[in-house]
Amino acid sequence: MSDVHPLPEGYEISADTTRIDVDRVHRWLSADAYWALGRPREKQDRAIAGSLNFGVYEEASGEQVAYARVVTDEATFAWLCDVYVAPSARGRGLGTALVAAVREHLGPLGLRRVLLATHDAHGVYAKLGFTPLDRPDQWMALMLR
Repeated sequence: MSDVHPLPEGYEISADTTRIDVDRVHRWLSADAYWALGRPREKQDRAIAGSLNFGVYEEASGEQVAYARVVTDEATFAWLCDVYVAPSARGRGLGTALVAAVREHLGPLGLRRVLLATHDAHGVYAKLGFTPLDRPDQWMALMLR
């Protein structure tokens, strides 16, 4: 847990994929996340199976209130994606604490970089050390759909 961005009292973060409420995560992302609207359940299940997964849970109820996923080779590169906090749990610092915990989890791996894409949360990620690409002209994407 990050001392700089502590998790509010009454919540816990886990990287145990078996704790992920896959129905809830699919509902959140496919119905409310601009980057994943309409994502089919089968595709979401495959994404979870092939990634590191992190959840934030209310300690009292065990209910999942946030999610983040990392695609990585665990040696050189990672992509942080699908970061989502339930609307009822927003404004408590859970997203910032979650991403800080992900960063700490990845730290010992010695990765060269962790990338992410965001439309509207630059300020959240900047607090955690993310910066715009120094040379965006060196990056390319292959869009398959």
